[in-house]
This record gives sequence, C-alpha cells and structure tokens, in this order.
Amino acid sequence: MKLSWLADNNQPIAVADLNRVGVHYEQVDTAGDMQPQLDNLKQARGYVEQDIIELTPQTPNLDTLCDKFKDEHLHTDDEVRLVLAGEGVFDIRSADDQWMRVTVEAGDLLVVPANCYHRFFLTPRKHIRCVRLFKDTSGWTPVYRESQV
Repeated sequence: MKLSWLADNNQPIAVADLNRVGVHYEQVDTAGDMQPQLDNLKQARGYVEQDIIELTPQTPNLDTLCDKFKDEHLHTDDEVRLVLAGEGVFDIRSADDQWMRVTVEAGDLLVVPANCYHRFFLTPRKHIRCVRLFKDTSGWTPVYRESQV
C-alpha cells in the first residue's frame, strides 16, 4: 500500500491518518490460505456475503463501469476490498476534509467505513482483482456528495 496527501505535494501519510476516519487496513498473505483471516473479519464486523470481482482492459464497458466511482461518494455500508492482483487507487477524505490517496496492491485489505466520502480509480494498468465482503446480499450503491449538498 502506498499512502500520500494529494494537496501537499504527495507527502506521505501514516495508517493512523486512515484510522482517524475509521478506515481499517491490514496485510493479508494472498499466497496462503487467506480464508481464516477473512472469516475473522466477517465475524467481527458482521459481513455475510463474499465474492470476487475482476476488472481488466477486456472487461466490457470498463470505462463506463469505472465512471460510477470516480466522483466523490459514500456508501451506507462498508466498502471492503482484499486485492488479489493488480492495483487500484482510493482517494479518501481525511478528518479535516483533505484527500488521502491510498494505492492498494496484492495483499492489501482495506475497509472504507460506511458514510466515509471517497472515490476510486484504476491505475493505468487497468487491472484489479479483489475479494469483496458485504453485510447483506444487496451490496451497496454510491451516494454522491453533490447530491448531499
């Protein structure tokens, strides 16, 4: 995982800055049996659904799909991603409303808590494969910030 402030010439930040807004991060050995670690997180946080999503340059309508998440939004449920391959970028609002850039790679498990403003992008490689966890079968939908103002 790579962390930096966007407004401060990409100065590095600490995991503690993420923790202040409720973001949870941990490293997972994706080469081994990762299910026990996922099961512990599911039990601790009440997640009941698990799936895998993969985005690649060959994904139909990839740009349209990604466009839904490039604008600032929140979800009413946690957004949980364990990256298995590839990489992605989460910009997350800090406690003082600044952007924290989080680039996730294989082995990074990130929980963006419910009601935390963020946005998501693929890197130029346009590839990410993730385990997702949900609290119910319906998943979640984005609530865009401009609709809240």
